[in-house]
Amino acid sequence: MTAALSAQITPSATKKWASAALMTTLAFGLIACGSQKQTNTDGSVSTVDSHNVQLLNVSYDISRDFYKAYNPLFVAQYKAAHPDSNISISQSHGGSSKQALSVANGLQADVVTMNQGSDVALLEKKGLVANNWAEAFDNHAVPFTSTTVFLVRKGNPKQIKDWNDLTQPGLELIIANPKASGSGRYSFLGAYGYGLHAFNNDEDKTKAFVKSLLGNVKVYENGGRAATTTFVQRNIGDVLITFENEANLAANKFGKGQVEIVYPSYSVQSENPVAVVTSVTDKKGTTAPAAEYLEYLWSTPAQQLAADLYLRPSVASVLEANSDKLPAMDTFRANDVFGSWDEIMSKFFAEGGVFDQLASSQNKPQ
Repeated sequence: MTAALSAQITPSATKKWASAALMTTLAFGLIACGSQKQTNTDGSVSTVDSHNVQLLNVSYDISRDFYKAYNPLFVAQYKAAHPDSNISISQSHGGSSKQALSVANGLQADVVTMNQGSDVALLEKKGLVANNWAEAFDNHAVPFTSTTVFLVRKGNPKQIKDWNDLTQPGLELIIANPKASGSGRYSFLGAYGYGLHAFNNDEDKTKAFVKSLLGNVKVYENGGRAATTTFVQRNIGDVLITFENEANLAANKFGKGQVEIVYPSYSVQSENPVAVVTSVTDKKGTTAPAAEYLEYLWSTPAQQLAADLYLRPSVASVLEANSDKLPAMDTFRANDVFGSWDEIMSKFFAEGGVFDQLASSQNKPQ
């Protein structure tokens, strides 16, 4: 490995990527005008411009605020480490699963930063990311997490305290569409997991509870941010079920003074996995900077930025330092309760699955 490559990858990233076989052979030969020859993971060789790097981060919709602030942090860090190089990052945001499908269908993402493991697994099955992408970074490639909470109108006029309150007659709920959005899936799984918890794993009682809750859904939006807009700006609905970080953004920024957050007694932990799309980066010659871009998510500045935006850092010391705004919660991992994401998707969200069976025919999303 040349000195030029060694300077591009942090020691921890080098170790992880070597062990994950994501950079099996990255031999660079320097040539004129800032270009380099890169041997890709499939053995092919390409010539790349190491002085002007452009990355595309394809992500879920309500992560836009984090990455809008994170990208300048990373650019400054990258420029300090590589003074002869320029780097720019573009962002693409939408419903997590729709974004994954866009990448699967040809959108040239260098990295994906999703809110559900199944979306990265889809790209793994397509051969677009490495089979062992989850071992490439710490904490199974999850730099931060969130959880599902409720956003209610100021003063909590409906007296919402927990999941069971969401079944009261006449209540209007807003959630993202579980068929297309990670936010919506976590909302559904949070309700279902609460039901199993409250009814001692009685599936029949749990299904009856979730069916009653879904009967109160007024709008299934395309994604988490669209659901927030409907609730806060269009003033539709009594309760928005959403991620903790999105609820805090609404309560402290564009919905300040109009809404407040309710923390349920038991909720689902949402995970935000990241991966390099090596099928793209090998061709572009951006595998190393793309890995560096994701690796920096575990840095103290990035972890603190996550906490500032009410995402729960994976680095324990940073999470503990922000306990005042990220209160301890009783949560469960979807995979611990429901199995792998393949099993979850097949059982709950496939055509004719549990969600379709329980959603009211009058308001079922298309």
